[in-house]
Amino acid sequence: MASADNNDPQEASGSSSNLMMDGLIEGMRRYFERLGFHRRDDEVTDKQKILEEVTLDGVVKYIQSKPCKNVITMAGAGISTSAGIPDFRSPGSGLYHNLQKYNLPDPQAIFDIDFFKENPQPFFTLAKELYPGSFKPTICHYFLRLLNDKGFLLRHYTQCKCIQMTCANILFANFSLGKNIDTLERVAGIPEEKLVEAHGTFYTSHCLICRKEYSLEWMKEQIFADNVPTCSCNGVVKPDIVFFGESLPARFTEKVQMDFNDCDLLIILGSSLVVQPFASIIDRAPSNCPRLLINREKAGQRDRVMQLMGMGTGMDFDSEDNTRDVAWLGDCDDGCRLLAKKLGWEDELLEMVKSEHAKIDAENPKNEDNSKKDIKKEDSSLKQEDLNLKDKDTKTEASNL
Repeated sequence: MASADNNDPQEASGSSSNLMMDGLIEGMRRYFERLGFHRRDDEVTDKQKILEEVTLDGVVKYIQSKPCKNVITMAGAGISTSAGIPDFRSPGSGLYHNLQKYNLPDPQAIFDIDFFKENPQPFFTLAKELYPGSFKPTICHYFLRLLNDKGFLLRHYTQCKCIQMTCANILFANFSLGKNIDTLERVAGIPEEKLVEAHGTFYTSHCLICRKEYSLEWMKEQIFADNVPTCSCNGVVKPDIVFFGESLPARFTEKVQMDFNDCDLLIILGSSLVVQPFASIIDRAPSNCPRLLINREKAGQRDRVMQLMGMGTGMDFDSEDNTRDVAWLGDCDDGCRLLAKKLGWEDELLEMVKSEHAKIDAENPKNEDNSKKDIKKEDSSLKQEDLNLKDKDTKTEASNL
C-alpha cells in the first residue's frame, strides 16, 4: 500500500527549488518597489478597449474625440539625428580620431564619471571640437512645440544617458547657438517648466570637491583656452550634466510622481527604452492611457522576469488583447509630420519649422551665407518627404495590424 506521506526526495527537492525561486522573485519585486517601480493600483484584470483601432489613425481619433488634454512625451536620441549632430563614436569621424590619444577604453568613457575624475581632458577636448557648428531643432522638436502651443503638452521628458546625442545637444545648443539654453527642445521654444531634462544642464557647473558654482561663460572661456576647468580649491569643475554613474536630478523623480497619474496620452519618440529608470516610467501611465511609440523599431516590450515581479508588462504591441499600444515604425520626423497631417496641423508645423530656422540663421551671422542654400535644401527635402509619406504611412499601418 502506498504511504500517505510523500517522501520522494526528487519531488521534495523540486518543491524546495520552487519556493526558493518564488522567494527570490518576491525579494526582487520588493526591492524594485522601494526604488519606485511597481504595479499600478489601477491596473485591471479585464482588458478594456481603449482605442477604436490600434493604429496611428486610432490615436488621432482618440485625440480628436476624447478629453485628451494632458499629453506626456518622452524622447531619446532618435529625435535629433536629422539635426546633423555627428556620432562621435564612429571610428571614421575626426572627433573619434582626436580622442584616441587619450587611450579611451571605449568612446562613451568620456561621459563616465569615474573616468572623468581620473582624466577629465577628453571630455573638454570633445566640448571644444563640437563648437564650430550650428544645429537646428528638427520637425520632431517643433511638433512638440506645437503640442504645447495648442494646450496638449503636460510635460516633455528627455532621456538620460543617451550619451552621444544628449550631451552633444547640450554642447551644441549652448556653444554653437550662443544662447543661455541647454537643449534643442529649448531652442524650439518649449517652455522650461514643461521640460524634465533627465540628463541635467550645461548652463551651470560645480567643483567636484567644494561644490562652488561656475557660470556657462566661465566654463566656455576655460574650454577654449584648452584648460581643464579648475576651481580655486584645485578641484576639477564639471558641467551639471548627468554622467554614467551619477544620480538623476531630483526634478525627474518629483515630476514623474506628479505627472503620470494625469496622463491622457503618452508619446515615446526615438528611444530604445532600455536605459533605466527612464525606460520603466512608461508603466506609470494609467491602464486606460494610450501609448504611441514613434521609432525605427519596436521598443519597450518588457521581458517575462519583469512581468513575474509585477513591474508592469511594458509595451504590448503584439498581443491579441492590445487595445492601447501603437508602434509607428520609421524616422521620428516622418512620424511626427504624418501625425500632424492627420490632425490637420501639417501646414502650421512646416511653416513653424521654416520661420524658426530662418530666425536661427539671422541670429548667427556666420551662417548667413549658407542660410538660403539651407532653406532651399529644406524645401526640397520636405517635398520629397511629402511624396514618400503616404506610402510609408500605408506600410507602417499594415505592420501594426
